[in-house]
Amino acid sequence: MSVVRRTFKSTPGRDASETWRAISELLLRNGDGSARAELEAVAGIATSLIADQAPREAPITVICSGPRTRIYCLYDDDAMGGEDVNEESLGFDPLNGEWSISLPCPADDLSWARRALAQYSKRITARDLSEKQAETAASSTSSSVLTLDTKEFLA
Repeated sequence: MSVVRRTFKSTPGRDASETWRAISELLLRNGDGSARAELEAVAGIATSLIADQAPREAPITVICSGPRTRIYCLYDDDAMGGEDVNEESLGFDPLNGEWSISLPCPADDLSWARRALAQYSKRITARDLSEKQAETAASSTSSSVLTLDTKEFLA
């Protein structure tokens, strides 16, 4: 599985709602109407989680039929400096096929965030911030090693 990382500046470089709009525009590569409607419907919830600095260490994770996309946000001095910002467009459609988005969420807000998101989308969900490490560990153990059989290759 391929993984692509993007890092967006957030507060105070831009407010949380502007950050969500910028992330949404990255994801809406083909401008799909139904995907746009879902991203706009959950904007308030996503903005709240961004304002809580949830995607500072735990990424917003986008899964589709292509590479997995992990989106982090920078805050405070890091957002102002901008050295680590990477908001470049993706070379693939991150909402292609059966896509889903997992938003990191502080444990105290998890139950309301899940309930609120479920009202607007089945594809966009919330997960506990602490699941970041479990996801990273799972993806690194499931990665495969490419082995080249030179005899078959040269035959």
